[in-house]
Amino acid sequence: MKPIPLTPETEAVARRVIWFESPAEALDDPIRFMAYALASATHEDLNVLRRYVSEDDFREVLDQAPPGIIDRRSWAYWNSKMGRYPAPPMPTRKLG
Repeated sequence: MKPIPLTPETEAVARRVIWFESPAEALDDPIRFMAYALASATHEDLNVLRRYVSEDDFREVLDQAPPGIIDRRSWAYWNSKMGRYPAPPMPTRKLG
């Protein structure tokens, strides 16, 4: 996935979506950032991000999402929006 640029708009979204990191740190890993966005961004936030993220990027985020970030409801919704119904299994942590 291509990087999401740090602009005043994406900075504001990053501050809301990943409040516990600086916007630059949050945007440094676009897959992880977008996973958080799919779970908690507002409609307006997603309109901003859609300027930089294609539908193929959304699919890549779903394919590579870190476990534990996207909740079940968001997982089902976004997979459905990307034409994946039923949704594939959610990401899981691999131990040992």
